[in-house]
Amino acid sequence: MIKNIFEKQVVEEILARLEKLKPSTPQLWGKMNASQMLAHLNVTYEMTYENMHKKPNFLMSFMLKTFVKKKVVGDSIYSKNSPTAPAFVISNEKDFEKEKSRLIDYIQKTQELGSTYFDNKENLSFGVLTSKEWNNLFFKHIDHHFSQFGI
Repeated sequence: MIKNIFEKQVVEEILARLEKLKPSTPQLWGKMNASQMLAHLNVTYEMTYENMHKKPNFLMSFMLKTFVKKKVVGDSIYSKNSPTAPAFVISNEKDFEKEKSRLIDYIQKTQELGSTYFDNKENLSFGVLTSKEWNNLFFKHIDHHFSQFGI
């Protein structure tokens, strides 16, 4: 079930799960360690709030909207070992506490801004999304990777 990340109670549940994650927590699948996973999750928020990622060109944008968007913002959950877009690949070591703190701040900011803020807001990769699509994008990604680490 896709929970509503704009609800305070859901954010509290997410943050409680996050508190169970340690730098040494092993992944159940995939290649990223815990610190890299947190940095990976932060990319979604960087693309939303920071001007640090390049907007896809016309052809890539068309492909993302045509072949990827429904999987990312739709109601179905991600499968294990799903392909990762190049901007989301984290191969270098990251500071666990720094990435964790950034993720907490981004999650809280998103909840505080609320669903109305996100309704019909443009996404860097997928164009204009409804607040439900934004919710699915944020929650599914976090839930998928938290499950990857058994939290």
